[in-house]
Order: sequence, then C-alpha cells, then structure tokens
Amino acid sequence: MLRRWHARSAAAGLPNHRSSVYNNDMTKQAMQEPTFLILTALADRAQHGYGIMTDVAGISQGRVKLRAGTLYAALDRLLGDGIVGVDREEIAAGRLRRYYRLTPAGAELLAAEAARLSANARIATTRLRKLHAGGAHAGGAALAGGAA
Repeated sequence: MLRRWHARSAAAGLPNHRSSVYNNDMTKQAMQEPTFLILTALADRAQHGYGIMTDVAGISQGRVKLRAGTLYAALDRLLGDGIVGVDREEIAAGRLRRYYRLTPAGAELLAAEAARLSANARIATTRLRKLHAGGAHAGGAALAGGAA
C-alpha cells in the first residue's frame, strides 16, 4: 500500500521523502540512541548481530536492550547508507553468521555525534555546577546542535 502511495505521489508530482535520515546530513540532526550505541559497539571491532546486542546492553549498562528486529532493521538502513559494511560471513552451528564493521564514513559520523553529545554534556555540567554554587542565571551558551 505504501509503495502504491509513493508511486501515485510521484505521478502526481508530489515530493517523495522516503530517504533515510542518514542521508540528510546526520551531523546536523541528533542520532537516535540505539544507532549511536550500535555504531559505538562496531567501533571496537567487527561483530555479528548477537554480539552487537550484547555489547549495546553492556555499553548502556543494561538500559538499552535491542531486539533482533530493531537491530537488523537498523543494520539494513546503515548498510544501505554506507555507515556500516559486511566484514565477513561464517557458518556457526549450521547457521550463517554475518559480521558487521564500521566504515570510514560511519566512524566519521560517530565521531561527530560523540563530539556533539560531549559538548552538550560539558555545558550541562557547567550549568549544574553554577546552580549548585548558587550562581544560576537565565542566559548562557546554547547547547551544541541547536537546542537551548
């Protein structure tokens, strides 16, 4: 049904905005936490799906537990956008195990998002110190990424 709608909208001259968020200059738009954690897991080494899910749970101290469907949908999107790549495939216990790796474009994207989050955390920490010291003020630097 969705495909038919897109075909009709294209025929009618309507804009078609099906592109992935990763193609829309991700450095200017906040990355979703599960994506950030998947890329962080792959920054350590190439991993298969279950390894990624386990690593994400560890990185997030158990806060984020990816389900298989969520993970593989994200990996398909990231593969299509060139953010991750297939490192290798092997057979384990009669099942195909595909290992994913971070691409150079993925590493660049992860670095930009980590810098954005770090800048926001620095500002929040500074403001909290001032608040606890009794020096809170209404103005100040805006958070990195455009949020105030």
